Amino acid sequence: MTKVTSKDGTTIAYEKSGQGPAVILVDGALCYRAFGPMAPLAKLLESHFTVYIYDRRGRGESTGTKPYTLEREIEDIEALIAEAGGSAFVYGASSGGALALRAAAQLSGIKKLAMYEAPFNGDEKGLQVAKDYTKDLTELLAADRRGDAVERFMTMVGTPAEMVAGMKHSPMWAGFEAIAPTLAYDNAAMGDGSVPTDQAAKVKVSTLVMAGGASPAFMGDSAKLIAKEVASDAECRILEGQMHDIPAEVIAPELVEFFIKGE
Repeated sequence: MTKVTSKDGTTIAYEKSGQGPAVILVDGALCYRAFGPMAPLAKLLESHFTVYIYDRRGRGESTGTKPYTLEREIEDIEALIAEAGGSAFVYGASSGGALALRAAAQLSGIKKLAMYEAPFNGDEKGLQVAKDYTKDLTELLAADRRGDAVERFMTMVGTPAEMVAGMKHSPMWAGFEAIAPTLAYDNAAMGDGSVPTDQAAKVKVSTLVMAGGASPAFMGDSAKLIAKEVASDAECRILEGQMHDIPAEVIAPELVEFFIKGE
């Protein structure tokens, strides 16, 4: 594990493996190096790339300077790009994809962008769900009700109640509570829940936007809209039979093909 200092003094912990062009992997909500999909994905990518996985601010071994702003999290990615030599491919999953999209709209060091299921949903029902969740999350975190905040997030994303009840009695729950405040960070990256077409229009690098064919229809619809609005060449791929928790062995070949193409 290595650390880099972001512009505001926050320490970002990361691991680097493999060799070749740099790829930075951006986690979604409640995930970090020790828990989530990026570590197994890194193993499958490191024969092609120098892979950077990191703890987003406020998680794992990274610190988190207050107050939080989305701009500061984008600066964390900028610091990692600098560590990688000034340019890197970037892949973001779920709300990490939303963050990666916003970073690609601003940072010149991102060579290509790949995203999987940033959960934007701009229809009337989706916008109301996002509004209600934002209100509840803000109140729960203000009261330091971390466990309730985690449960509210899991309810919002459709985790069955019996599964949540089981997780509350497992060792992982304490870890979730420890990083519960970062749920607000992911929520900030999601904005009001609608596709940020203004940000997509600022992305001037090749972009691959993916969604699972077995996921709710809005995931694919959002992916198609993002790809349509990106200012550079962009492709939307629907991965048949896949859902939000996509296996590393399925997503890895898509990333290898996309990032290496044209290099």
